[in-house]
Amino acid sequence: MRKSILINEDWKFVKENVGAEKVFATQGEKINIPHTWNAIDGQDGGNDYYRGTCWYGKTFNKPEINNGDQVYLEFRGANSSAEVWMNNTKLSTHDGGYSTFRVNITEVLKDENELVVSVDNSPNDRVYPQKADFTFYGGIYRDVYMVIVANSHFDMDYYGGSGLIITSEINEKSAKVDLKSYVTGEADTVRYTINGVGTKEVPVVDGVASGSIEIPEVHLWDGMVDPYLYEAKAELIKNENVIDQVDSRFGCKTFSFDKDKGFILNGRPYHLRGVSRHQDRRGVGNAITREMMIEDIEIIKEIGANTIRLAHYQHDQYFYDLCDEYGMIVWAEIPYITEHMPNGRENTITQLTELIVQNVNHPSIICWGLSNEITVTGVTDDLMENHRILNDLAHSLDSTRPTTMAHVFMLEIDEPLVSLPDIMSYNLYYGWYLGNLTDNDKFFDDFHKKYPDKIIGLAEYGADANPRLQTPTPEKGDYTEQYQTVYHEHMLNMFKDRPYLWATHVWNMFDFAADGRDEGGENGINQKGLVTFDRKYKKDAFYLYKAHWSNAPFVHLCGRKYVDRHEEETEIKVYSSYDSVELYNNGELVEKQSGNKVFMFTLKLQDEHRIEVKAGNCSDEITIRKVSAKNKDYVLEGRDVINWFDDPEMNQPEGYYSIKDVMADIRKSPKGAEILDNMMNYAKSKRGDVAKNVKQSESMARIMNAMTVEALIKQAGGSIPESMVIEINKALNKVKKVND
Repeated sequence: MRKSILINEDWKFVKENVGAEKVFATQGEKINIPHTWNAIDGQDGGNDYYRGTCWYGKTFNKPEINNGDQVYLEFRGANSSAEVWMNNTKLSTHDGGYSTFRVNITEVLKDENELVVSVDNSPNDRVYPQKADFTFYGGIYRDVYMVIVANSHFDMDYYGGSGLIITSEINEKSAKVDLKSYVTGEADTVRYTINGVGTKEVPVVDGVASGSIEIPEVHLWDGMVDPYLYEAKAELIKNENVIDQVDSRFGCKTFSFDKDKGFILNGRPYHLRGVSRHQDRRGVGNAITREMMIEDIEIIKEIGANTIRLAHYQHDQYFYDLCDEYGMIVWAEIPYITEHMPNGRENTITQLTELIVQNVNHPSIICWGLSNEITVTGVTDDLMENHRILNDLAHSLDSTRPTTMAHVFMLEIDEPLVSLPDIMSYNLYYGWYLGNLTDNDKFFDDFHKKYPDKIIGLAEYGADANPRLQTPTPEKGDYTEQYQTVYHEHMLNMFKDRPYLWATHVWNMFDFAADGRDEGGENGINQKGLVTFDRKYKKDAFYLYKAHWSNAPFVHLCGRKYVDRHEEETEIKVYSSYDSVELYNNGELVEKQSGNKVFMFTLKLQDEHRIEVKAGNCSDEITIRKVSAKNKDYVLEGRDVINWFDDPEMNQPEGYYSIKDVMADIRKSPKGAEILDNMMNYAKSKRGDVAKNVKQSESMARIMNAMTVEALIKQAGGSIPESMVIEINKALNKVKKVND
């Protein structure tokens, strides 16, 4: 019978490319798996984390096996290219850092064995991802198993799958469950069992065993309402003996998409409102534990989300299992992202095949994502053909789920790529990177009016917030908690008026590493998370969503990190699931308000205030104090540049340009356009690799050119320092205005 042995302990790590034959002769570090060599340098900014080839080694004795048994190594994730050597023999190469792969080591096994594995995350032009707004941690960062099976066994060699595929078809109150398994070697039959339902034995014909079991009174997998899971078992029988067994949980459900009502689950509208998730953590990278995964999904559950976009790659099998158990609806995707590589087509095909084959039985997954923001650098014929191949491949591997893509907001809605997958989604950042919050509303209104029969959703949206940064006057680009809440309040209201959106996913649930970033007062981190990178602090916007999405009774006072307040009157904002809250100042009732999720109070500041809010049986408390001057720690460095735009020394001579002019007007002058282009290129360099290669669309150019230089600088989040703003203004002051 099959035996799986976890072999995570007692590995040797060598952080240099010494070659297979020198791993055990080279001084290294004793480590346990999971492991990454970029847990620190991949998160500290500078875009200089180590990307190269490192080696892992492990010695072990030959396991007890029967004559004819096959022994495999199973790697759940090694980023991004791996070579596996046993006893000085190279056995396998795998390209793709987020999926399971296996290596048969039976023929080279000795009584005492030396296993070495090279892992390479260095830049290349054929393995995805190579350019994206997150860190590509190197290492064997997920579990490693030794799996022993009989000579005849359920398939172990097809793209890391289990060899068992389960699909179901609902017919009123019953369900027909189809079970199909693939067999390596000789066997007579496969016996299928669904716990609590029944058993069926079917013959193995040409290595395939297909059968079905009827569930007369089917218990539906119903999202977070009732995520009921069945358990199926497949036993391989030869000469009346069970020689191998695989198990899988599954769920029975129906789902569809409606152009007006959005997502439909089990025959009723089920509005998908949720978050996206990256897997990494501060100081840990992507070498996370199961306990960390449980903490993540518990936090997501607390906020009341019912869907997760697992971006931008295949996640750990254990996390998909958790999504099944918790009733989360999942968007699963491959890391075909940002920049199309003509030499990477084979890798996209392999990674999509692995994603689907390894995850096809998870009831939580409802779509396969083909790519993310792949058109940032433009659309080519090769890119289009690559997507057509992937779209057809997904349908051939799984006819039960639609395909989707996350389109970058610069991509025009009438581009052929937009409608290539079955359902569509956009990543929109109006009100943060570009334009105004109402541009999000207009985008979907225009799309739905022009294409009323197409299924459209919002795959990403968000605004960065550094909890250190606080303000009484939030503005786009200030990286404060306050602006993040203003942003998300608008987006939640926008969703209510557009029920046709099949799903919305906040970018992101947690802050995550993007080592190329240098903005918002925190190097190497994308701070759009509703929760900090270490999961220790839930930003105010977290509680806004909790108020809208969760049924849990709670009340939350915003601005707990905004202690020193210099204004005469201050705003006290409260988020709550209750429709009535009471505010107390130093123990005395200030005001009782009735409302819906968001409550706003005004309080005159004097000395120190102990602020308490009560609702039902819940309460929350913060302390604030009046200070004479603004606490500079609360302001993004360089952000005060805004205050001197009205300074008399900031010249705006008549007939010449300044930072207060609209960019479209400045671009009428070749010299003015040159000044703007140099400024934009500098700002892009501070936002990591992705921004450097952005190809601007006509709609994006229109929105940007309608802004003043001043407005753009405010939005840049400190990327453009004060000294540069002064020089830009001086340079523009020397450029004569061009009259139409």
